[in-house]
Amino acid sequence: MFQSFETTSSPALGPARVEALRARFDALGIDGFLVPRADEFQGEYVPASAERLAWLTGFTGSAGIALILRQQAIVFVDGRYTTQLVQQVDQATFTAGDLVGEPPHKWIAAHGSRGLRLGIDPWLHSGQDVARLEAALSACGGSLVILDGNPVDALWQDRPAAPMGVVSVQQEQHAGRPAAEKIAAMAAAVADKAANALLVADPSSIAWIFNIRGADVPHTPHPLARAIITAEGAAELFIEPAKVLGEAASHLDALATRHEPAALLDRLAVHAAGGRKILVDGDIASIALTRAIAAAGGIVVEAADPARLPRAIKNAVELRGSAEAHVQDGAAMVRFLYWLDSQVPESVTEISAVTALEGFRARVGESLQNPLKDISFDTISGAGEHGAVIHYRVTTETDRRLQAGELFLIDSGAQYVNGTTDITRTVALGAVPEEQKKFFTLVLKGMIAISAARFPKGTRGCDLDPLARIALWKAGAEYAHGTGHGVGSYLSVHEGPQRISRVSTQELLPGMILSNEPGYYRPGAFGIRIENLIYVRELEPIEGGDLPMMGFETLTWCPIDRRLILTALLTAEERAWIDSYHATVREKLAPLIAEPDVRDWLERATAPL
Repeated sequence: MFQSFETTSSPALGPARVEALRARFDALGIDGFLVPRADEFQGEYVPASAERLAWLTGFTGSAGIALILRQQAIVFVDGRYTTQLVQQVDQATFTAGDLVGEPPHKWIAAHGSRGLRLGIDPWLHSGQDVARLEAALSACGGSLVILDGNPVDALWQDRPAAPMGVVSVQQEQHAGRPAAEKIAAMAAAVADKAANALLVADPSSIAWIFNIRGADVPHTPHPLARAIITAEGAAELFIEPAKVLGEAASHLDALATRHEPAALLDRLAVHAAGGRKILVDGDIASIALTRAIAAAGGIVVEAADPARLPRAIKNAVELRGSAEAHVQDGAAMVRFLYWLDSQVPESVTEISAVTALEGFRARVGESLQNPLKDISFDTISGAGEHGAVIHYRVTTETDRRLQAGELFLIDSGAQYVNGTTDITRTVALGAVPEEQKKFFTLVLKGMIAISAARFPKGTRGCDLDPLARIALWKAGAEYAHGTGHGVGSYLSVHEGPQRISRVSTQELLPGMILSNEPGYYRPGAFGIRIENLIYVRELEPIEGGDLPMMGFETLTWCPIDRRLILTALLTAEERAWIDSYHATVREKLAPLIAEPDVRDWLERATAPL
């Protein structure tokens, strides 16, 4: 099993831990301290040893930050986690903050007390974070205090050990491009910026550049490591020796000089000495690193990580691998949905559904000799009202039985060596109210609109986002999350810079993989989300058109519950899209399904509307 189902954190622990933290404020010379849900690598997923926000507050979501002041304690989360926050933290100790509308720096500027001295751990905040905080503190006459150590760590007596996941080589047959070529491209990017060296601070970029994968954090196969690459093409990799064995050691030693992580600051000082310029992504690198460069006399040249965009633009080998992984994953999903349809709803729990799906993925992987490496995130398995919690994570305490007459939402994904998957299906457990079918169909209309979109070069994610929402807007409804996120190639299931959202200004480029996942959520009642992965491709010229156009190619193949579709709400084009999609699902998946009863189910599930 890749997913654990721990007991929900006890809210009772929060008050005592917050008071213990406040007791250290005077000695540290601070009036407040920020506790982000981040580690020293600024990743979405963090090892158990870096789960400081969860330890302090009880909140286990993947995005959030706590501002602990002498008289207040605020946990800032986005719209995905508002319900979860209420369930997990002590309401008498913590109040909810808006991570999007009024994040900590804006809150401080508006509400911070005069002379506020705010402490931070410099390894947990980027340079851009610090710039925003300093500007906010200046508005209230306050100051930022860079601490030498993290006071939460000093209190955390049973803190887990740092991870030591073993590194594997991502072979060129899956990567599609040799690591030496990627290192040379990074060196060229350094030279283009008239810099002397590049600090690679993003573990996913490390994995992509060096064609390696790791096992340090849950569900994202990158190693927690950093690198320095010079304009001349010399590479140094900073990684624990115990992580690099056998084939991985031979592979990496042919590409780079390896150092222990503790040597990073000294080597940065060497590269920065004499006013040399170090290229740094200010969104990713911790302020501790940029301060070290400056202290050594170096000049920080802030620029986007030069690996980020080429990592997002998948090459032909990566796209082919992703397509193959999705067909395999679709076969597992069909077996799961057939199994679910065959059960009495009350005999299935949210946890047993997760366990069953993981089992189907593992067995299909074994049969096709392409093993399931991991799940790509903790499965969201929400029945009835739990489906309305956008990022609901079932625990042993919240687990409930499915019930006839309700909706069941399952959002899951897998990691295979040839691709990363992410799929959401919402299914009916028997007859459900017409209103729920109505909203399902409106969500489906939005998903189809994105799938069928045609757009010119230069189109951004924010330009397309309204297409997914218009049908819901016309019904007076909305959803509080983006429509799509980027997806890696056997890497992070949430990858930038590409997104489909109100705020995404990144141009969509051929080869980028994204999710397409509009939804609708009625708190305390039900939730709906339908998600496929898609990738950007150039289209054939349109007769009579003036411009070259781009569109999306679908990667995900799995039936969409026809029982929930109100065909009267669909246009002729939308009905044709569904029928065509289901015909392709049947064509691609049937050859992988030998069981007659499952094949019969697939035929029925993909029949024309």
